Amino acid sequence: MSRKQITGIGPAPRTGADDSGCPILHVDMDAFFASVELLERPELRGRPVIVGSPAGRGVVLSATYEARAFGVHSAMPMSRARRLCPRATVIPPSHGKYSEVSKGVMEIFHAITPLVEPIASDEAFLDVGGARRRLGPPAAVAAMIREQVLDRFGITCSVGVASSKFVAKLASKQCKPDGLLVVPAGQVVDFLHPLPVSALWGVGERTEQSLVRLGIRTVGDLARVPSGTLQRELGQAVGAHLAALAWGRDERPVTSRLPDKSIGNEETFATDVDDPRVIRRELLRLSERVAARMRKAGHVGRTVSVKLRRADFTTINRSRTLREPTDVAQVIYTTACELFDAAGLDRVRLRLVGVRMENLRPADEATRQLTLGERETGWREAEQAMDKAIRRFGPDAVVPASLVRGKLDEIET
Repeated sequence: MSRKQITGIGPAPRTGADDSGCPILHVDMDAFFASVELLERPELRGRPVIVGSPAGRGVVLSATYEARAFGVHSAMPMSRARRLCPRATVIPPSHGKYSEVSKGVMEIFHAITPLVEPIASDEAFLDVGGARRRLGPPAAVAAMIREQVLDRFGITCSVGVASSKFVAKLASKQCKPDGLLVVPAGQVVDFLHPLPVSALWGVGERTEQSLVRLGIRTVGDLARVPSGTLQRELGQAVGAHLAALAWGRDERPVTSRLPDKSIGNEETFATDVDDPRVIRRELLRLSERVAARMRKAGHVGRTVSVKLRRADFTTINRSRTLREPTDVAQVIYTTACELFDAAGLDRVRLRLVGVRMENLRPADEATRQLTLGERETGWREAEQAMDKAIRRFGPDAVVPASLVRGKLDEIET
């Protein structure tokens, strides 16, 4: 398997680039889910492969670079991906396998430095400044990570090495797949300014359109615009943010552990659904999953949010903040149903529903006030008992009766 080694910038990359001021690494697995699937299906290597629902519902979770050559990318609707690349092999996702490999990859990172900031299951920032004496300069550490990931898991990753998180992430993207790119601290501006302005964090489609109307197409164009002008056109916060990034200024440190901002689950139906009973059953199923994940993570949350996507892909989000934080599925479910009812979508065909808990905090820091006459034990204790049974006997050991009835109704029909 070839390795792409780029240790400089510009049209003719140089070896031996100066990484002395570049303690930040951004490591990104290449087509992670698809790469893991190909470990068990080596006959598909070199062919277009898409990980997603074979029925054409939902979105692309991952695609090999052979599929990306046809315009397929993550988060694209599966129906469009199949039209763009009709000969692609579609593999349904196996999240358990991905979690195991992700855990192993993160173990490699943590063996190098305690300063690891996971961004997703397949990417993370590392600050390796403290590992220089033990393991060598940052570029050498990056090369070692790539070799260890390949040797242990048989998959490749791309690594950007830079003086800041922002530039390191751009560098890893520039050298994909299976590459290593060092952006010396003294050459950050040379690296950034030729890039399209859409490369900057915070430049979405609308912001890009606004910048293009101003004649700003590259990062260099934006860097030459006074910060005050950008703030007037884009707003004070966005304008100041982009002005700083255009000159490579990003002071954020690598944070070893970020608290979860939210926990959620969503489900795309096999066919569009307009039956409120089916939708409420799915809201219950999702509420149970979310609550179990919160209890496992030691979190409670105050804000319940539901996501409702219509057949025409119009997405409606509704949320409500509770008086007290909770990790109880029944509370989450009841609130989710109320939000669904209030959305006025009765008999409207839905393709996806989701439930999410926000405003999280550690469960041991939350206090709970009993109302007059309320028992000290109730749903929370019952659900904790369910957690124990599931851990011992498997995920189907205990389920709500309404979900069992739903399955029986489906069998009867």
